[in-house]
Amino acid sequence: MTTAHEPGGLVWRKSSYSGGNGDCVEVACGPAGVRVRDTKDRAAGALSVDRHGWDAFLADLAARP
Repeated sequence: MTTAHEPGGLVWRKSSYSGGNGDCVEVACGPAGVRVRDTKDRAAGALSVDRHGWDAFLADLAARP
């Protein structure tokens, strides 16, 4: 996993499972929830998800075969 720090305290993480071609997303956890952005287009902004929504998303992924 790689990380990138930003002013304001967010620490963005990119999975080590991401390919070397830039096709991946980054996540940053903050007090209000989780932010998700496209590594190839960071200037486009980020999707914000509250902690409950993020936990539900991860639980759904874990339940998949």
